[in-house]
Amino acid sequence: MSIAPLITPEALTTLPVPIDSLKRFTVDEYHAMIDAGVFAEDENFELLEGLIVRKMTKHPPPWIATGFLRDALIALGIPDFFVHSQDPVTTNDSEPEPDIALIRGDRRDYLGRNPDPKQAPLVIEVAESSLRQDRALKKRIYARAGIPVYWIINLIDRQIEVYTQPSGPREQPDYANCQIISANGELPVVIDGREVGRLAARDVLP
Repeated sequence: MSIAPLITPEALTTLPVPIDSLKRFTVDEYHAMIDAGVFAEDENFELLEGLIVRKMTKHPPPWIATGFLRDALIALGIPDFFVHSQDPVTTNDSEPEPDIALIRGDRRDYLGRNPDPKQAPLVIEVAESSLRQDRALKKRIYARAGIPVYWIINLIDRQIEVYTQPSGPREQPDYANCQIISANGELPVVIDGREVGRLAARDVLP
């Protein structure tokens, strides 16, 4: 059985009713729906602050940038981490699927569970049509969860936004610091407060 999404990304800021009037689901309820086969196999959703949101369709620039970024991070050969691509990271109230995340350990460590924020020191979204959502809703989710570093690969402005110093849970979660890396700049890869490599921004921007 399949159901229509509760909300689409484009509707998040244009709803005809207050967003607080919508039913919000817990992570456990969302998992139970997945296990029960509520969603069709070809339907892709994320749980974002309790709302089930259809994932945006990827067009060539975003998926090409995602591939460039995945290849570049794998080439760094960061020990004790693997590259997680468009797969879940489970927080207290959400289950986003970032375009890229660096995850602690080995994939086999997660056979019975998804990574949580403690295992995800870096998450990355590749943004074109999703830029507004990635700068607002996704940033709020990652800051609330305490994920130390959040990158937005901003394809519209051809720059990379590096957010650090998350607030953790509070009324308006956010990152205290934002650094803009231009297309000609270098992007430090920082894990647990230590730089483990650098990427040329031009190598991840299509």
